Amino acid sequence: MATKLPTGILVTDFDGTMTRFDFYDLVCQEFPEISSGFWRQYEEGKLTHFEALRLIFAGIRASESRLLQIIAGMDIDPDLAGAVARLEGKGWQVAVASAGCDWYIRKLLAQSGVQLTVYANPGEYHPDQGLLMRMPEGVPFVSPELGVNKTAVVRDALQKYERVAFAGDGRPDLAPALLVPPERRFAKSWLAKKLREINEDFRPFDRWSEVATALVQEEQS
Repeated sequence: MATKLPTGILVTDFDGTMTRFDFYDLVCQEFPEISSGFWRQYEEGKLTHFEALRLIFAGIRASESRLLQIIAGMDIDPDLAGAVARLEGKGWQVAVASAGCDWYIRKLLAQSGVQLTVYANPGEYHPDQGLLMRMPEGVPFVSPELGVNKTAVVRDALQKYERVAFAGDGRPDLAPALLVPPERRFAKSWLAKKLREINEDFRPFDRWSEVATALVQEEQS
């Protein structure tokens, strides 16, 4: 029997969306000296989002085993594998689009037993040099501000799939979220608050698997 190709795609943020906590927040709590005002410079428009994260992550000094303990504390959705399987069973593909670093994203996804398309900033960890995050090269969907252009990922998806959904929680998620229909726009935290402020409808969620459940139920209604 021929495999049915997906007709829909869920483009999802990672930190704070598939996980409960952001890598950035956890490492800044563990190593408060690494920020050194970089995030404030980003908020003042003096650094890009990518450059601020790159400088902060490069300041981490810890063994790789310690850093792996920290990323385990991001608390990825324990039902991730099951949720992805349910989505795929209903013709949905899942793609991660993140302004973070693929070093920890791919590790957490692998530990959860899932293989997904990931658009994120590449990087490697060296205990004496920190997490060295780089701007993506030779790939589509690049943003000078964020590294990964989530808006371009969603625009491309809208041209290729019958159904497109988006899930996110932060500032870089606002523009891509507004591209999809409200019934397929999932938001929490900062993104949910901002969408309320600008009177844009969305579907709230707490755990990422709730997004999967909602899309599966859409197929059954």
